Amino acid sequence: MEIAGWIIVIVLFAIGMAGAIFPILPGALAIYAAFFVYGFFISFSPFGFWFWTIQTLIVAALFIADYAVNAWGVKRFGGSRASVIGSTIGVIAGPFVIPAFGLILGPLIGAIIGELIVGSNWDKSLKVGFGSVVGLFSSMVVKIILQLIMIILFFIWI
Repeated sequence: MEIAGWIIVIVLFAIGMAGAIFPILPGALAIYAAFFVYGFFISFSPFGFWFWTIQTLIVAALFIADYAVNAWGVKRFGGSRASVIGSTIGVIAGPFVIPAFGLILGPLIGAIIGELIVGSNWDKSLKVGFGSVVGLFSSMVVKIILQLIMIILFFIWI
């Protein structure tokens, strides 16, 4: 059972890290689930109040940062609420609509369309679209760092 538990934990960690890049995957939640799998298959005894508190705070920070950093990128480049919404829709739909490049083109096109809808000119809309891509990559970096911290803390705790 212990080997099966470790295999599932490692698979969940891999899914979690992939989720930092592909927003459709449950990044932080997969890593968080790995802790429960470890507990059920091996032991919950290494985990105490501080482990669960720190990990839960990191997961909450990841959810907030995921939206906030992307919105920051759009707003930093002069985007409106419509371009933030368009960028968010693009992040989710892009990889399905344009499989090879949708992760980058989705938020870019979504932000541009959102900005054009509110009446901005093409130059501003393009600038805001670029900001959405900057926000997306910034968000990925933040997610990768925080998720690595979650995994490292797990190994330190056990």
